[in-house]
Amino acid sequence: MNVFARAVTITFLVGLAGCSQKENAVSLISEKEQNYIVETATSFIDSLPETVTSFKCERSAGGLHDFYSEGDYWWPDPENPDGPYIRRDGQTNPGNFVAHRLAMIRLSRIAGMQTSAYLLTGDEKFAKATQKHLEAWFVNPETLMNPSLLYVQAIKGRVTGRGIGIIDAIHLIEVARSVEILEENNALPAETIAAVKNWFGRFVNWLTTHPYGMDEMNTKNNHATCWVMQVGAFARLVDNEEVLDLCRNRFKTVLLPNQMAADGSFPLELERTKPYGYSLFNLDAFMTCAEILSDKNHNMYVFTTPDGKNLEKAAGFLFPYVKDKSTWPYPPDVMYWEEWPVRHPFLLFAGRAYNQPEYIELWKTLEGYPETQEVIRNLPVRNPVLWILNKPAKE
Repeated sequence: MNVFARAVTITFLVGLAGCSQKENAVSLISEKEQNYIVETATSFIDSLPETVTSFKCERSAGGLHDFYSEGDYWWPDPENPDGPYIRRDGQTNPGNFVAHRLAMIRLSRIAGMQTSAYLLTGDEKFAKATQKHLEAWFVNPETLMNPSLLYVQAIKGRVTGRGIGIIDAIHLIEVARSVEILEENNALPAETIAAVKNWFGRFVNWLTTHPYGMDEMNTKNNHATCWVMQVGAFARLVDNEEVLDLCRNRFKTVLLPNQMAADGSFPLELERTKPYGYSLFNLDAFMTCAEILSDKNHNMYVFTTPDGKNLEKAAGFLFPYVKDKSTWPYPPDVMYWEEWPVRHPFLLFAGRAYNQPEYIELWKTLEGYPETQEVIRNLPVRNPVLWILNKPAKE
């Protein structure tokens, strides 16, 4: 956990007198959930890695080691079934190839759960169990994923890949966070950590130099937010201060000024066919950016633009509609309306940063482990222990 995150955790939890800082942090996670995390992590101990090389789509223009996905809202044309796909915004095509996405989400769940269990118990078996998965994805030549995203969100008959597909890799954020924690605690061999960080360093370079990366960085909505979120997470893992500063600068001068309205809403998300889900997703990404990019010298949570825009205002705008969705004044989402809200990380991060206990209390009541794949896909931060602890609670 970065320095600022530790500070806001302590600020929020000082009322729990007589407890250590670690005990205070862990108290945010119920005993029932702690048991669930440990039990789930235990069930993963003997799991075998599944990487992009485990699944091949014949429609991919890439090779065995290339991550591949297809544009979510693109469908066969009823008037020309064999021709180029056509777009239906907000409507996910169930015929798309999703195996690589699911494999990456599986990796994020395994790494996140096992590292969380390690932090809760101090048992190194959970840390060691992540090693084979990390090495399979990022080290072993036979099974690793190439550190690039050349074939993401392809569209049949139109493009073999797009910069907009870079958002698919947001599920590596908690993998990177897990590696940070395991490195800090000397919980994995140094050579494994070094090799994994080498992969992420190469990925950061690709994301910040390839035209697809530049295209995604320069988008106008949640995609631009997610570019900063994931590039910031990966750059922090590999101690790339130049790229971290780039991400902070874009947060301050591009994302916040251009995406947020004066009332704290995100107009570009409200214009979509899923305005509720996209608004929640974008705020989660913004708050995760603040968590990742803040340290003793940078406080992204309190940064305010000259015209008064800040993340506290954004949290204040959305909080009432998470507390009572029936008050949402905009059209309902065309799909997955009933599945939201869940346990959004913005509530945890904002609750700590702005000393808002009611945010934390609402966060505790919401579903932390949703099963709907579309919800999981838009909820890359699902392991709160990774963000409230950086040392084992039971040493």
